[in-house]
Formats: sequence, C-alpha cells, structure tokens
Amino acid sequence: MPIDFNQQIIEEFRANRGQVGGPFEGARLLLLTTVGAKTGAPHTTPLGYLPDGERILIIASAGGSPRHPAWYHNLVANPQVNVEDGVFTYQAKAVVLEGDERERMFARAVEADPGWGRYQDTSGRTLPVVALIPIFEGPPAGRVGDALKTVHDAFRRELARIRAEVAASGPHLVAQLRVNCLTMCHNLHEHHSREDGFVFPAMEDRYPELAQVMERLRAEHEVVQRLLEQLQTLLAADDLAPGTLLTEVNRLTKEVEAHLDYEEEYLVPLLNQG
Repeated sequence: MPIDFNQQIIEEFRANRGQVGGPFEGARLLLLTTVGAKTGAPHTTPLGYLPDGERILIIASAGGSPRHPAWYHNLVANPQVNVEDGVFTYQAKAVVLEGDERERMFARAVEADPGWGRYQDTSGRTLPVVALIPIFEGPPAGRVGDALKTVHDAFRRELARIRAEVAASGPHLVAQLRVNCLTMCHNLHEHHSREDGFVFPAMEDRYPELAQVMERLRAEHEVVQRLLEQLQTLLAADDLAPGTLLTEVNRLTKEVEAHLDYEEEYLVPLLNQG
C-alpha cells in the first residue's frame, strides 16, 4: 500500500482500537513496527494476519510487487518487532517459515483467500510467510479491572469475526477457519483456567460477600467449557451439515457475552479499587 494510504489506515486503526472502514472493514489487521535494517528507525505497516494457535502469521505479499516489502527485510535483520492488534500492544519474535511448514501455511492461506495465490503469481516470487511469536511481559498496563475488560473485549471481537467468517463460509469449512475457531477455544479455556485458579480465589478471600456471584461465575465457566468441547468435536468432523457450525458458534457467543457482561458488572469496579 502507498505510504500516505498506510498512514491513513494506521491513524484510523489507532483511533478506533483496530477498527477500520473501507476495503478493510471487518478484516483481521494488525500494525507491525519493525526497526529499519539500514536506518535503525521504527517503521510501522498495517498488515493482514492469520491466527495460528499461540502465534500469528503474516505474508510478505507487498500487493503482488516483484520485490519483498521493506518490513520483511527489516525483521530479517532485526527479528524482535512490535505488534498492535487494536486491543493489545506487545513485542514478538519474527520467524521466517521455511520448507514444508511454509508450503503448508501458505496453502492454507490460499484456500481461505485465493488472493494470496494471485499475489504470488503476479509477483513472480515465493511470498515469505512469517510467524510472529508473542513475547508476553505480563498483563496490560493500568488498573486491574480495566485490564480484565480489555481482555474480554478481545474475546468479544474475535467471536464476532468468527461468527462472520462461519456465516460466509458456506458448506465447505476451510482449514484456516478451523484454526481460527480452535485458537479462540484454546485462548478462552486458558483465560477461564487462570480466573478459576487465581482471580476468583483472591476475590473470594477479599470480598466474602461475593460468594453467590463467584458461584454463578464458576458455573458459567463450566457451561462455556462444555460448549467449547462440543464446538471442538464438531470441528474435528469430516462433514458438517449446513448451518450446524453457525448454530454452535452462536450458542457459544451468546453464553460467553452474557458471562463477560455479568463478570464485569461485579468484578471490574472492585478490581479497580485495588
């Protein structure tokens, strides 16, 4: 994308916590900041990305240009990069995929969006696929309750994306959509496990009057976990009846959003007092 157009996207992205309009509305976008290989100056670029478990993937398409984009040369020289996803900002290690792994990941991307294949054909080069592995430095800065709300907002956004992707997928479920769903399932399970193991016991010790609230939250975690397991079983099936996956995703989304709203109502104000 031209530099001036990139800057417009960057400004809109930051002003609206990752939401942009126009041709990229609803797309999975991030802002990648690399260190210039020659200048040493920071360089920020908006890019599409693909979830892949505990990492995310980006592709150096440069819109079908015959040359690799500047950000790719930068991260090859300096693999530690900064990522903004609209909710979180974090450091990550960039790893250029090679051999069979690169081929598999690129084929999965093309299956989900043939545009990647067209970019490669137009460019006359093999498009690099790069994995960004987060380097976590602890919870988001600021008040604890606000940090919890930030995490919840990330789940709300991801569930909305997945619902849209499932609704548009038709009878054939591409591999990347399975990965998107499974990544979300894993992340939600991990979040609830940390709450059950650390956050909830601490809140009960400090606020015994929350006993009924905590009992309900734990019960809702069990309901969500059952729905996650059902969704994962469905995703492992070879054939899916039309509409089945969307029905399950809608059920999960409704349950999760109600749970997050209830948890925030009672816990966020108290966590922000601490």
